[in-house]
Amino acid sequence: MSTQATIEQEATETEIIETKNEIRSIRQIVKDLSKPIAQKHLRKRRQGGKEIVYLAWHDAVKYLDHYAPGWNYEITRVDSIGGKLILTVRISIICLEGIVYREATGQEDEDLESYGDSSSNAESMALRRASAKFGLGLYLYDQNK
Repeated sequence: MSTQATIEQEATETEIIETKNEIRSIRQIVKDLSKPIAQKHLRKRRQGGKEIVYLAWHDAVKYLDHYAPGWNYEITRVDSIGGKLILTVRISIICLEGIVYREATGQEDEDLESYGDSSSNAESMALRRASAKFGLGLYLYDQNK
């Protein structure tokens, strides 16, 4: 085996070990979260006369569990403005650089007449948006324009 092949194999083995046993850099985590989402995890719905492709909140959680073990999620603020429920959430990821967080909001009409309830729908939206700030499904926002 050539020296270059040995180095590449050792690098791959090291990467696998680091991924499973050590805290990784935020750059590595974001790189992994930014990978295309498997088609089987994407869903579609009609919104505003357009078909929107999205990742369900529970699948976002699975991706975060896989690529950012030990991540944390919290609702940091709840507001009611003009008949809309607005939730602010924070996702925190433990990494080599410390704890890195991103916040996002989600909103829903308080008098909801469609699927779900206003709080769970707003929370789902906020979770997915905060996840996108770490790269998860971020490319979907460009596709849905």
